[in-house]
Amino acid sequence: MAVRNLKPGDTRERVLDDLLVLRVQQGSRRAFEQLAQRWQERLWRHAYRLTGREDAAWDLVQESWMAVTRGIRKLRDPGAFRRWAYTIVTRAATNRLRRTGSEEQVAPEALDALPEDDGERTEREEAVAWLRAALARLPGEQRALVSLRYLEHFELWELAEVFGIPEGTVKSRLHHARKQLKEILERTER
Repeated sequence: MAVRNLKPGDTRERVLDDLLVLRVQQGSRRAFEQLAQRWQERLWRHAYRLTGREDAAWDLVQESWMAVTRGIRKLRDPGAFRRWAYTIVTRAATNRLRRTGSEEQVAPEALDALPEDDGERTEREEAVAWLRAALARLPGEQRALVSLRYLEHFELWELAEVFGIPEGTVKSRLHHARKQLKEILERTER
């Protein structure tokens, strides 16, 4: 079955994911392969944004899929798969940073998720590169919050679940992340 790339909030996409999760929970290997095919790239992009390294992102995604395999039968709400999968990747990245004892600054290319435009390409490319460089300078958790909120279109309550914090704390941390991003952009004016 060919699956189109739809926007994250698209109802058809979510229904398909729910059905795949239910089939996986019933033991369908084919459904798991389809689910992995649908989510592999998105989860890898998120891991790459958090780590800034392709190899580290692949390691995190592989580790995360192993956790998904172990826990998917216990997932009570198939509609929670998206949040659950991103939570697993985010926590794996956080644990990796703790183990290494340092926070890596990501390469601006890791944040390559902003759509391209046909008109005025050079000016837009310059602006996107400038924004990517600023995003890459944010600390890991702020980068994760910003990328999930604005690049993966997570709602505030979903971010609260992913990070295990109250929604008000999510708002506060996003506010601080935007403020820091603004300061970075002002210091590095084009």
